[in-house]
Amino acid sequence: MLKVLKFRYFLLVLLFVGCGETPEKKQTNTQTEEVSSPEKEAISADDKVILFYGNSLTAAYGLDTKEGFPNRIQLKLDSLGLDYKVINSGLSGETTSGGLNRLDWVLNQPVDIFVLELGANDGLRGIPITESMNNLQSMIDMVKEKNPETQIILAGMQIPPNMGADYASQFKMMYPALAKSNDIALIPFLLEGVAGISELNLEDGIHPTAEGQKIVTENVWEVLKTIVLPQGGMEVTEKLVEELTRRKKQFLPLP
Repeated sequence: MLKVLKFRYFLLVLLFVGCGETPEKKQTNTQTEEVSSPEKEAISADDKVILFYGNSLTAAYGLDTKEGFPNRIQLKLDSLGLDYKVINSGLSGETTSGGLNRLDWVLNQPVDIFVLELGANDGLRGIPITESMNNLQSMIDMVKEKNPETQIILAGMQIPPNMGADYASQFKMMYPALAKSNDIALIPFLLEGVAGISELNLEDGIHPTAEGQKIVTENVWEVLKTIVLPQGGMEVTEKLVEELTRRKKQFLPLP
């Protein structure tokens, strides 16, 4: 039984390592270009921009991009009548180094909220934590320098301990440390409730299915809503409006 478990764990490790190399690089150029070209998005003068900047998780690898969490966030914003335009700048296989190299071009447009989702491929390749951390810090600095008013959200990630328990622990703590030192918002773990659950991931065991993306959407929204919603984060839903109207007509106390 122990041998079987070890073998399964070995296969899991191989699948995770593959996230940084082969699977993501097999994605079609069409999808990669589609989600990483900000100038293709139609943005009105009244719209505020939310830019999701990441790797295959943001790019919705293996799915139609409409099923990915950035588009689901757009649908949620639209349903609430919030004037935000989501731009998906996810690129499969992206590392923090690659992200740093292309960021200047991506920032050639106004960005109100910048969601930074990078680092997983670094961790799976065993790139030194200091190098990944410096790259993430440089990207945060670039965004702030471009527009000090841009609000930044950092998406936290975790990796399996195939590079060693100490490395995995330091990798996990890198995100809250960066969020605290830069006074920016943090999504504790982007894949919370999805990672390691087979039915919520594609056959590679890494990338979320459409159902998994729904959960990732909620993980992102939990933090994003504190920035985009009015009145201290209260969700102005249709149901809430109806309830307030009913109470007003009946002279009931508001909740």
